[in-house]
Amino acid sequence: MIRVDLGEVAIEEDIDDSQLEQIRIALQRFGLELMEDKRTILVESIKNLVIEIVYSPDLALKGHFPAYITGKLHYHYTYLSNLFSEVMGITIEQFLIAHKIERAKELISYDELNLTEISFQLNYCSVSHLSNQFKKVTGIAPSQFKKLQNKQRHAIDEM
Repeated sequence: MIRVDLGEVAIEEDIDDSQLEQIRIALQRFGLELMEDKRTILVESIKNLVIEIVYSPDLALKGHFPAYITGKLHYHYTYLSNLFSEVMGITIEQFLIAHKIERAKELISYDELNLTEISFQLNYCSVSHLSNQFKKVTGIAPSQFKKLQNKQRHAIDEM
């Protein structure tokens, strides 16, 4: 073995099919899967970076998102974008927006931050930009979503 990272192991020596199958079975016991296809691995790496960006408010993106992905994965963004779209059926940007909106829904539900703080935490340039994307994805404004969450809380409290 030459490297072990979170979710990734690189093996230096060649292994035969029976050893590979043993590894596959061992991973399945823990709910994990063996990925050998380099394209699939690269797409999973992109997805993990998107999630890292969305859920790590302390992660300061120096420059913009495509430069961050390119710097981390050492491939041209055009190649990564085309590969991701081909495999996933959506663009990296659509995947990022979907995760940012899901995170915004979580943060709104927690009721600890206001929309300005949430938009800042999710790297939106303004509250209106977050609100527009939120409405485009969910069909409702963030304020309507918050009211729905409050109604659900009150209904549960009254039980």
